[in-house]
Amino acid sequence: MLNAIGVTIRFGKRTLFEDVNIKFNKGCCYGIIGANGAGKSTFLKVLSGEIEPSKGEVTKEKGERLSVLKQDHFAYEEYTVIDTVIMGNQELYKIMKEKDEIYAKPDFSEEDGMKAAKLEEKFAELDGWNAEADAAQLLNDLGIEADKHYKQMKEIEAKEKVKILLAQALFGNPDILLLDEPTNDLDLKSISWLEEFLINFENTVIVVSHDRYFLNKVCTHIADVDFGQIKVYPGNYDFWYESSQLLLKQMKEQNKKKEEKIKELQAFIARFSANASKSKQATSRKKSLEKIELDEIKPSNRRYPYIDFKPDREPGKEILKVKNISKTINGEKILENVSFTVKQNDKIAILADNEIAKTTLFQIIEGELEPDEGEIEWGTTITHTYFPKDNNYLFEEDMTITDWLRQYSKDPDETYVRSFLRKNVIFWRRSTKICKSIIRRRKSKMCIVKNDAIRCELTNNG
Repeated sequence: MLNAIGVTIRFGKRTLFEDVNIKFNKGCCYGIIGANGAGKSTFLKVLSGEIEPSKGEVTKEKGERLSVLKQDHFAYEEYTVIDTVIMGNQELYKIMKEKDEIYAKPDFSEEDGMKAAKLEEKFAELDGWNAEADAAQLLNDLGIEADKHYKQMKEIEAKEKVKILLAQALFGNPDILLLDEPTNDLDLKSISWLEEFLINFENTVIVVSHDRYFLNKVCTHIADVDFGQIKVYPGNYDFWYESSQLLLKQMKEQNKKKEEKIKELQAFIARFSANASKSKQATSRKKSLEKIELDEIKPSNRRYPYIDFKPDREPGKEILKVKNISKTINGEKILENVSFTVKQNDKIAILADNEIAKTTLFQIIEGELEPDEGEIEWGTTITHTYFPKDNNYLFEEDMTITDWLRQYSKDPDETYVRSFLRKNVIFWRRSTKICKSIIRRRKSKMCIVKNDAIRCELTNNG
């Protein structure tokens, strides 16, 4: 069990949240949600002990082990994959290494033997004899092949490091599990596996995520970071949304009724306060008026961008035909005889275990690559755009965000482009920033805004 008691976080004059009191119970999964910058990840760091709160404290029961999903993908470059996972239980890993060092001593003494015996006892208590097998099972479940388990982390691709650090956090059945955006950069199979793992996990889970489908699947509670507070709702994301909207609606309706009552009382007082026969009633209503208090409805931190892929004209029935596409890259057959048709109003997801195959298919559809065989046929009225997996080539020029978007806008006027950015909320305050320096996730959002600015009739999301 983890407790946040009177926790307040301030950075200078800015208060992220104040006087937070939450008890995180065993067997529950809490989803931390809120707008970007609301303090979700900061709250997770407070819970883990990485950041000290400005006020209040975080407590857990004696002997409980807390595990955190690490974000630094380069922190374990000199360690093997299997050791990196076992490091999820630091006490166990330390005992393993200390034990190995003692046994490796050339002048092994009686004292060393006694020390090793104590370490062996603790090692067994921590289920150390199964550590490598348990770590290997987690890695296998997440799609990390056995021949990579004893490679050094510096030899591993970035997308696999994400899975290894996730395995590290899950290793050894921690009492409290803190996960910050665990589905980022995971493939669908790994996300599905993680969902099942957390559903069956018997201890406490606290997870930050923007993936509402994931939150719906795994969460028993939602902790909403908004209005300078953190409020916990029972149920998953959808239940939180319905409950919070209902609560807000009820507060507004109650305030409306109170406002109508206030007007009614004020009108009576103004009309009869000078009337001797009605003065007592006017005084009574004045007292009633003083007792009415409107509920304070604080402004939310949430801002909802305007995204609308609206065509300039109605597309025809035939959108796209992919006919017998084949492609070989570096001697490897990536695509073979791929055919499908896209019709009006179709929404199609392309799934494949091979990431290169998906990207190659989209590049061929967009015209960036030529197929070895086959052809692509777009409908005669169709315009299209592309959301690339690697978008760095779009941001090589030293341009402001406004100038970058102007390239894709049908109206290049600066007032129009800035108003478009304002509707999309995400970038309008940064419109003069050089887009080359924008972080990766914001570049992805800019690509979505670009596609919206073009007003495409079909958007390929690869």
